[in-house]
Amino acid sequence: MTDEDERELSAELARLQQEHRDLDAAIDALQHSPAPDLLRLQRLKKRKLQLRDRIAFIEDQITPDIIA
Repeated sequence: MTDEDERELSAELARLQQEHRDLDAAIDALQHSPAPDLLRLQRLKKRKLQLRDRIAFIEDQITPDIIA
């Protein structure tokens, strides 16, 4: 992996982590609303899980494999 690839992955990782935090706040606000939209809540949670999986994948790409 080149330095350029690693920089791009790091930038994408930061963006995804920010989106994940934003979704967390949106989900929390929606859950505490008087009449939460359950379908929207479900979609936000699904998107948050997709982001978590992508974040984990990118972190694995950035972290070098260490053979013990």
